[in-house]
Amino acid sequence: MMMGLLALLLLLAFASLQLFCFADDDNNDDDVVFYESFEESFEGRWIVSNKDDYKGLWKHSKSEGHEDYGLLVSEKARKYAIVKVVDEPVSLKDGTTVLQFETRLQSGIECGGAYIKFLRPQEAGWKPEEFDNKSPYSIMFGPDKCGTTNKVHFIFKHKNPKNGEYVEHHLKYPPSVPSDKLTHVYTATLKLDKEVKIMIDGEEKKKANFLAAEDFDPPLIPAKTIPDPDDKKPEDWDDKEKIPDPNAVKPDDWDEDAPMEIEDEEAVKPEGWLDDEPEEIDDPEATKPEDWDDEEDGVWEPPKMYNPKCAIAPGCGEWKRPMKSNPAYKGKWSPPLIDNPNYKGVWKAREIPNPNYFELDKPDFEPIAAIGIEIWTMQEGILFDNILIAKNEKVAKSYRETKWKPKFEVEKERQQAEEEASGLDFLASIKRKMFNALYQIADIPFLSNYKPQILDHIKKAEKQPNLTMGVLVSTVAIILTIFLKLIFGGKNQQCPRIETKPVPVVAETSDDQGSDGEKVEKGEKNEAAAAARRRRRET
Repeated sequence: MMMGLLALLLLLAFASLQLFCFADDDNNDDDVVFYESFEESFEGRWIVSNKDDYKGLWKHSKSEGHEDYGLLVSEKARKYAIVKVVDEPVSLKDGTTVLQFETRLQSGIECGGAYIKFLRPQEAGWKPEEFDNKSPYSIMFGPDKCGTTNKVHFIFKHKNPKNGEYVEHHLKYPPSVPSDKLTHVYTATLKLDKEVKIMIDGEEKKKANFLAAEDFDPPLIPAKTIPDPDDKKPEDWDDKEKIPDPNAVKPDDWDEDAPMEIEDEEAVKPEGWLDDEPEEIDDPEATKPEDWDDEEDGVWEPPKMYNPKCAIAPGCGEWKRPMKSNPAYKGKWSPPLIDNPNYKGVWKAREIPNPNYFELDKPDFEPIAAIGIEIWTMQEGILFDNILIAKNEKVAKSYRETKWKPKFEVEKERQQAEEEASGLDFLASIKRKMFNALYQIADIPFLSNYKPQILDHIKKAEKQPNLTMGVLVSTVAIILTIFLKLIFGGKNQQCPRIETKPVPVVAETSDDQGSDGEKVEKGEKNEAAAAARRRRRET
């Protein structure tokens, strides 16, 4: 009896375990909203844009060194656009949503993007063949590198409920793009608690709150007040903090006509100076060309050459005393500046309530209706693979473990073997670690104002191996200098200004407007393309 009861309990436990496992598997299947492995050809399933600008040829190709297929950017210096309409729009409002894909920069990258656009529902009558940079999206996510741009974009467009305009919001201080040619997996996890998490190769690189003003530019929630556009500065408003002292008088001994430099009266002509020898003489071996016609070509004169006698003498020709700084030089006199007694401060327009202000408990995302890749790149060899939209972080992790990680490990081993074979293993390893560390340092938020300068030095070091150590040292010196200034610089000291392109606020009144943020990057790619053409002409 006892044995029968025990057997029954074991049977029930086994059945419960089976039910639990099957239920878990079913949930996993339901959690995969969209998945593209590119094991089969994309033709007929993905639609290539027929717009004139997009001449780049997409190919169904194996990843180098693998049997795994992907979607390949096959030509350099081209624009590419391809789109896949999902069966049903994917809501971004119901719980967690994970956006994940792999990309491999097989030829490296100097100027190009490898990001994906998750399109919102388009206007009635829109056709996938018409996909271009003006097709509105909900989220744009992925790596981009060109000029001073080196970041993993996360941009979302959100509709202002007050005026109906769509505004483009950029993640502040995004992570940098890995600088190697290995396969990397990019993951963006949107959570119900207003949080987004960015991961590269399964490692968290950035976490942000959609409603936090310090995390997105411009902030999702507008300012409550704005400067009154109709408010004008009064004509009698004096905003000059300093003025020339009206009582100052130029000193009697101030000579404005004194030259900046004068002859050095103490200078002595060097011994052996050849006063009568010219620095250049006629080339004695030159002969008049046989076809030279004095009437048509003028009187023939032999070309000049450096006088060999001057090479062994201190100098030739007329000797003149060198110039030196004039101790009496003061330049043009100007009165000193004093505090302006009428100074009223910097004028600012009065603040008024913002008519477009609104409040939200969480973002009101548009659903994902299609997945598009629209890029302009100067390098070929960009491979996209394993595009996933899931409702469960564990599902995304399992795809990374089973789809991405095995390829990545093989590529790392192959890279290490190649370095060992070339005898560069130690040096290359050290350099790679240093570059990775510097890129991570450049991502630190408080260095954001200096990021373009730091990235510029890192790029120079990557492109010029013979200068690597020198450039790396200077880069570290810049970072340390900035760090010390921030710590010990004092409250009244201003940070050095570095010119950066501001991220514009993009307000769409209709879906035919493109993204100004993308136009900025397109401009950088234009400059890079022009430089590449110049280099080809020079060679």
